[in-house]
Amino acid sequence: MNTTRDGRPYRFATALTVVTLTVAGVTGCSEAAHEEDRPLPAANAAANGAGVEPAAWGSCPAVAEGADRDSRLTCATVTVPLNYDDPDGTTIDVVISRLAAADPQERRGVLLLNPGGPALSGLDMPSTMSATLPQSVLDEYDLIGFDPRGVGNSTPQSCGLKVASVPGHFPYPAADGSIDANVELARDEAQRCAANVGDSLRYFTTANTARDLDRIREALGEQQISYWGQSYGTYLGAVYSSLFPAHTDRMILEGNIDPTKVWSGVVEGWGEATAERFPDASAVAAAQNDTLGLGSTVEQVTQTYLALADRLDREPAPVPGTEQSLTGAILRTTTYALLLDNATLPILAQVWKAAADLADGQPTDADGEVLAQVFAETPPTPGVPEDNQATMFLALTCGDAEWSHDVADYAARSAADRDAWPLTAGMPANIWPCAFWDAPVEQPVTVTDQGGGDILILQNRRDHATSWESGQGLRKALGDRATFVGVDNGGHYVYGRGSECADAATVNFLTTGTLPDEDVYCTDVAPS
Repeated sequence: MNTTRDGRPYRFATALTVVTLTVAGVTGCSEAAHEEDRPLPAANAAANGAGVEPAAWGSCPAVAEGADRDSRLTCATVTVPLNYDDPDGTTIDVVISRLAAADPQERRGVLLLNPGGPALSGLDMPSTMSATLPQSVLDEYDLIGFDPRGVGNSTPQSCGLKVASVPGHFPYPAADGSIDANVELARDEAQRCAANVGDSLRYFTTANTARDLDRIREALGEQQISYWGQSYGTYLGAVYSSLFPAHTDRMILEGNIDPTKVWSGVVEGWGEATAERFPDASAVAAAQNDTLGLGSTVEQVTQTYLALADRLDREPAPVPGTEQSLTGAILRTTTYALLLDNATLPILAQVWKAAADLADGQPTDADGEVLAQVFAETPPTPGVPEDNQATMFLALTCGDAEWSHDVADYAARSAADRDAWPLTAGMPANIWPCAFWDAPVEQPVTVTDQGGGDILILQNRRDHATSWESGQGLRKALGDRATFVGVDNGGHYVYGRGSECADAATVNFLTTGTLPDEDVYCTDVAPS
């Protein structure tokens, strides 16, 4: 089984949601400005408006069948404007959770947590993180989780999408490289969102989510908040710190988004980043060639994989006992998911072996158990539409910044990307529904090197979801506000993944507020 950050099992399909920090393209940025410093537009004043009710803590929403929720968690609802330029208009609810500081005498404040996505629920993140943090941190902070606007229990949105999962939207071209089917799906899904949700979906953006965070701060009765964001959550944190620098305390950003490339520039980096990460997994498989038969070297395993994915593109393999077939796209998205963590690389090797046996028409019982995990479905959460995460994935990545609308250009760039980075088959440069989306309601927030708060950036060298270059881009944007801790490791997570150097810097920053004197590169992680 695959595992979450705290070691709990999850299905492979669930892992794919972590990747969703990538898509869309910015055509321009506004000049740098701080939310509390400028009178216009109205959203800037509204976000700081008085009258936010204090959080009334009580029971938390129901969870999916078979899931558990930490009994220590309490939850509350914060009401926020749908449109901050119309603060007296339509409102929506944002649900938050709290794991109170273990030592009230030592408590120094709140630490808001976001697991990324975009569009991942964060209500259970305080419990997940508490299992990895030392007592010194748990003594000092209330850990605060939240479902971002439109996500999970926070006024969930639904476009009524035919493809309900986020991975199903990854636009892999056809076996011959054609993107015709991708264009058709992208147009259909943009039209569905426009018809079924309408104009209101345009207000579910990262900038408005950051404004919601400031309403949460007020509801918590805090002058400042500390924050830990992972993946997409790094962009949300950077936007918050730029809009509300005076309200930003200590901030940790892990697995980072370059704010100057939101979003198409980020996703187009996937091809090269995957090529850098893939050898870590190929080496694991090569070491087991006697049992897996995928090749005895990194190069041989890579060629076996490429040939297998191409074969499955052309001839999907029916999975015995199901109505499902294994396609090249499913193999690639499963690979993407299991590359996120070094702990799942041995499982990934087993997936490749099972896929090869299935393509040969000779799956074993053990292969069947592995493939059952690939096709496992996540139980629904009560009150949350099946396509909620996919809907909000599109809302955020299409609504934050404008995309190109040139279909021919997508075809050309996808073909070039397919040649340059065959592991991802042209998907990163391909078309998404955002190409047919209405223009964003505002320009992307400019992330600046000005303002309060200290920021610690954690970045793995071989992170295929948010690349090293992406992390360096955020470091440059934040300037002297941040210190960069890079780690010679693969995967999407940094803290708790084998680097005492990085872990010590993180805990020291949370408990003392002290950043390293200069950027650090940690080399103390053992090879996978």
